Amino acid sequence: MKSHVRTLQIAFTYIGTIVGAGFATGQEILRFFTRYGHWAVLTILLSTALFIWLGTKMMIIGQRIGADSYEDFNRHLFGERVGKSISLFTMIILIGVNSIMLAGAGAIFQEHLGMPYQAGLLLTILGSYLLLKRGISGILQINSLVVPLMLTLSLIIIFNTLNVPGADRFLFLPTDHSPFSAWMSPLLYTAFNLGMAQAVLVPLARHTNDERALRRGGILGGIGIGFMLLAAHFAMSSQMPGILQFEIPMGSIAVRLGPVVQGIYLMLIFMEIFSTFVADIYGVGTQLEQRLPIAPALVTPILMLICYVFSQFGFSSLLSIFYPIFGAVSLVWVVMLLRAPMSPPPQKGDPPATNVKGITIVAVKPVIRITRK
Repeated sequence: MKSHVRTLQIAFTYIGTIVGAGFATGQEILRFFTRYGHWAVLTILLSTALFIWLGTKMMIIGQRIGADSYEDFNRHLFGERVGKSISLFTMIILIGVNSIMLAGAGAIFQEHLGMPYQAGLLLTILGSYLLLKRGISGILQINSLVVPLMLTLSLIIIFNTLNVPGADRFLFLPTDHSPFSAWMSPLLYTAFNLGMAQAVLVPLARHTNDERALRRGGILGGIGIGFMLLAAHFAMSSQMPGILQFEIPMGSIAVRLGPVVQGIYLMLIFMEIFSTFVADIYGVGTQLEQRLPIAPALVTPILMLICYVFSQFGFSSLLSIFYPIFGAVSLVWVVMLLRAPMSPPPQKGDPPATNVKGITIVAVKPVIRITRK
């Protein structure tokens, strides 16, 4: 029973880490899948298969090598020097993304709740800080609440779209984009999101002793991501091309479901921003705690302060430069993950692997071999 609960927690955390604000609003799905018309269903299935395979593999390798942070994992993939550089670049992107998410939380408070922008920022930071004091268990708890609600909302959207006249348009929707662009899109989407998710999934794997739960959680989480991709694509295809004009495409669909569902959807967008912000701060914090000569208790407040400062000025122009570069780096990262062999699982009774300053130490039992001459 405990193993099944852990499996669900891992699956929900995996889904919640990938399903960020861009996913929840529909912008990512529209940009990477729906605009490619009839190719989208096949490319979503490809992306789902990659999420199942590579997400599970990443967690299992992270557990077997005893990686405490994504920097340890990148050093395993790329070597000491290159892995350290990629981890530093990942940290910059994560801080930038968190700054934008924090700004998005403030905008929701200001535009939809009638509260001051700064109040939204400060309440989000305070709630995140209190949750992070629980460590990895806090991340598991918030995703175990938010993700089932998101899956339920996806089902509601599907059933509602079935009654729309253009419900079957996702099968033959035309597109002006080339097949090459259509098939590159899921590779970029999966690579980018897994590159970001390593900040959470690697420490999560380190704190999970049951490899079977990791494997089942990775498979179930990948299927859940694919289901939500298909649900959103199905709904937005029925509204093409008019839905392209909306900043929050899924919000325009939620409006048609009535004020109650619209309010729930708005709350879920904020909760997704909140849960992703918490998870990314935790992931970056675990890396910095290993590398900086400061008290671990100060790492999280310093990270949040940096995100708060950048959220005042906006970070979109800088990210417009960094995002394409990080997308290319993520593709290289995925290729290295594909090539990376998985070390054999520890034998029953063996102590777990430990990681000291990027060096993986695996304790094994002594073996006595008797040969007969």
